[in-house]
Amino acid sequence: MTGTLWIIGGTTEGRELAAYAGSRGIPTYVTVATAYGASLIPSWPSLTVWTGRLTEEDMERFLLEHAISHVVDASHPYAAVVTGNCRTACMRRRVSYIRVTRPAFPHGDAVSVYSMEEAADFLSDTEGAVFLTTGSKNLDVFTHIPDYEKRLYVRILPLRDSLDRALSLGYVPGHIICMQGPFSTELNAAMFRQYHSRYVVTKDSGKPGGFAEKQEAARMAGARLIVVGRPAETGDSLQAVKEQLEALWHDS
Repeated sequence: MTGTLWIIGGTTEGRELAAYAGSRGIPTYVTVATAYGASLIPSWPSLTVWTGRLTEEDMERFLLEHAISHVVDASHPYAAVVTGNCRTACMRRRVSYIRVTRPAFPHGDAVSVYSMEEAADFLSDTEGAVFLTTGSKNLDVFTHIPDYEKRLYVRILPLRDSLDRALSLGYVPGHIICMQGPFSTELNAAMFRQYHSRYVVTKDSGKPGGFAEKQEAARMAGARLIVVGRPAETGDSLQAVKEQLEALWHDS
């Protein structure tokens, strides 16, 4: 018997792997941070969805309590803390760990920075409207930009916590767009034009995160793209991970 699989989800890859495991009857726990993320996980008899944020100690406890034999970390490329904690927990408990990685896109003539703080510093020396597509987590960093409440437009998930965070940081309602992707190139371009965006800030979120569509839309709208580079990491492609799971559970 191979054991029980744990997928750290909340991403496109996590949902696809959950569906893959479920369709093959692999006993699997899928963990996500929010109820919204849980609602996107497909329903299969062999899948159990767990909602909440886990510390390193929580992860170790989860491994033991659920007799996990293999972990697939399909968390977001920018979730460095989650990945670091999971690697450590698996190493301590001697549990097999597999990391799913996304192919990166060439940045072209975009402004490349390596942190949200660096993006904010760059924008502090510019003028014109800025369209943020980096989510609600780092909104506080951009409040250090002079006149941020007038210059910045933020696109965040349509969740109460995200909206409350934006409002509490001083972003005005008319500059907050609550929408769920994916977004087409045309819709992105229309929104960038609507708010007269001189700059668009994005993460290098790869194909699942709609990076190519934002990159082309910024070009169409005449906006300068600022790309916050992802943390360096090693891992396997989505297809390679599926093949590993197939091999592990094929004869179990």
